[in-house]
Amino acid sequence: MAISYNTNSFLCITVLLLLVPINHSLNSDDLVSELTILRARSTTGVIHLSNILLIRMLSVPVPRPFTLLVFFDSQKLHSDSEISLPTLKNEFLILASSFHANNPANNKKLFFFEIEFQESRASFALFGVKSLPHGCLVSPFATDFERDSIQMESSDFSRHAESMAEFVEAKSKHTVGPIHRPGFISKKQKMSIIELALILSLFLLKKIISGNTLLHNKNTWMVGSIFVYFFSVSGTMYNIINKIPIAMVDTDDPGKLVYFYDGSGMQLGAEGFTIGFLYTILRLLLAFVTHVLVHEKNRNIQRLVMFLAIFVSFWAVKKVFYLYYWKLGFGHIYG
Repeated sequence: MAISYNTNSFLCITVLLLLVPINHSLNSDDLVSELTILRARSTTGVIHLSNILLIRMLSVPVPRPFTLLVFFDSQKLHSDSEISLPTLKNEFLILASSFHANNPANNKKLFFFEIEFQESRASFALFGVKSLPHGCLVSPFATDFERDSIQMESSDFSRHAESMAEFVEAKSKHTVGPIHRPGFISKKQKMSIIELALILSLFLLKKIISGNTLLHNKNTWMVGSIFVYFFSVSGTMYNIINKIPIAMVDTDDPGKLVYFYDGSGMQLGAEGFTIGFLYTILRLLLAFVTHVLVHEKNRNIQRLVMFLAIFVSFWAVKKVFYLYYWKLGFGHIYG
């Protein structure tokens, strides 16, 4: 995304350059101490670079005792999904925190900066930034930040923090080390979850002692056993392990899905679920007849339900055999 400057930016650059002392009176050690303090105040370890701070660094004689890695940001472009500035900025912060964690004794040799376009247009022009995303590495010997800085290419942003680390290590003598990404849950959130779990465990312990939990309810075990049986006979674990799809696109008609594959060389997930459903119906009817129907005193109801159970069981078994022979190419036998 291209950015533009107005004449005020160039006038500001001229004024700022005139403010740089000719005799370079600022001591480099003082500047390093100042940058270290600013970095310590930052929660991310990245220093916010302003026009004044940049001019102070320009006033230090070369070679400077440190290297700069600058990320150029613009709040107005954060809504542009094509350049993904918020994501890249977050990756830059991860890069900085990883470097500081891996190099605690050498963190005064490389400083990370982020600069905002709306606040520091003059600094953007001083670096010669024409478009975003943009990042650059400024060596200790750089006098002209536009000419002497090493700019990041698009490939240096491709793999986010990892590719940025490779850029730093390739263009400088600094080693970033492994990238440490933050977990999905912060330390405070972990502590809150642990505290909540301890509180709930007391109530759970009370229910376990009194025998008033779902695990003490026979209906829970009954439903669970049905699910276990269904997933066992339907080959669900096989489908998950081998990443078998539920259906596939019809080669003759791309707008149509095929749920049953004609041939023994492959089986789709829908086929396994169908067989599992038929087996489950058969077993549930058998359980109903042997455990529930026997307690019915009316003989006529018993006979009627028995005939229905036999009819449905026969239909389910017939469908299982039909699908089996259809897969083998003999579906006409049970058609």
